[in-house]
Amino acid sequence: MIYLIKLIYSFILPPGIFILLLAGISLWLWKRERKPALLLLAVTLVMYLSATSWVGGMLMGSLERKYPQPNALKGDIIVVLGGGATSGTPDLDGEGNLSGSAANRLLTAARLHRSSGLPILISGGKVFSDTGNEAEISRRQLQALGIPNKDIFIENQSLNTEQNAKFTAEQLMNRGFSEPVLVTSAFHLPRAIIEFKQAGLIVQPYPTDYWTSRPEKLYASKFTPSSTGLSLTATALKEYLGLLAATF
Repeated sequence: MIYLIKLIYSFILPPGIFILLLAGISLWLWKRERKPALLLLAVTLVMYLSATSWVGGMLMGSLERKYPQPNALKGDIIVVLGGGATSGTPDLDGEGNLSGSAANRLLTAARLHRSSGLPILISGGKVFSDTGNEAEISRRQLQALGIPNKDIFIENQSLNTEQNAKFTAEQLMNRGFSEPVLVTSAFHLPRAIIEFKQAGLIVQPYPTDYWTSRPEKLYASKFTPSSTGLSLTATALKEYLGLLAATF
């Protein structure tokens, strides 16, 4: 019964309801004009596949599997990239919270600091007028976790991955660090590594915040449209476009 309810939800909520609507219009057109019907049916099929966790998971998984987690750290500082934050939202010791991916990245950086003693540099600014400053919020939360302020550095001006790399490289050079351990979401690492290399930094990649399981298993829900599947596909395609742009 639980899975039947999930199946029903997938087709009465977006994007499933829109896919059903487009499929219905395609069938209606088929009896009148075949070419427009075929075109709309093709668009509907692409939309359906893009909204499944099956396709989204394959796209995301190909990014996440590129760099394994290292067995040991080889660096002199942990660099963690921001990934979104809210402003004005209540927190235990202030205002502003990190998004899910940003929080996962920061938690990994904190655990690596505990095990290695390496300092942490957080890179990320205030991207939009109604979002929080990622580095400032991260510093407050690291301090609340008991990490000394002397072991926390921030770069709070960057608005994208390219600026993360550029501004971080400047800070590391000024502070005498040269071997960063780069902590970010596994799907984000391939693009981030290219950007940091172009900024003159060779990093040790440390992936975290995985969105897909291993090994991936197939079941009925993987083939139904959902906002989760669409998010996986959109996020992965954004990274592939970013990789393409970073090579020019």
